[in-house]
Amino acid sequence: MSERKVTIEGSGKHCHVTRETLDTLFGKGFELVVKKMLSQPGQFASEQKVTVVGPKGQTTLSIIGPCRKADQVELSYTDARALGFNPPVRESGDLKGSPGCKLVGPKGEVAINEGVIIAKRHIHLTPEDAAKFGLKDKQNVKLKVGGERALIFDEVVARVSPDYATFAHVDYDEVNAAALFGETIGEILD
Repeated sequence: MSERKVTIEGSGKHCHVTRETLDTLFGKGFELVVKKMLSQPGQFASEQKVTVVGPKGQTTLSIIGPCRKADQVELSYTDARALGFNPPVRESGDLKGSPGCKLVGPKGEVAINEGVIIAKRHIHLTPEDAAKFGLKDKQNVKLKVGGERALIFDEVVARVSPDYATFAHVDYDEVNAAALFGETIGEILD
């Protein structure tokens, strides 16, 4: 088997919104404006931001486009604690039983009943790369990073789809813990 190397990207706090929520926050028919294309095909950071209101405070988040089927707020533990949330660590889209919050935009606000999570560390993989690395969808692996603060991330879920590009995603708390700067390559371990 070839070396199992993957580029690691840091993921900052952000949210995903439904078409209905976008209409309420920014006005009917509003379209997100692309600020920067992201590594996953079709995904982008938008120019638009919303305020997320928690039990102990509020912060501003970028909206990641395009619109999704459910509203979702992804925070690091540091951000979540500052806002008064105790959200579960979950894969994107697994929102059942997670805390809700209020989202505020320039034209309105929306109270979501659930959707605040800490994203589980994950590796997006093309089917070709998954086969090359000997990995299956939903398989948990370890991800080793070197450097001054070398560490091994455990419980990293492999997510395999032809819609993905191969990149690992960890949140900014994890980026800081490992002192990851710039482009970082990690090694996938069993």
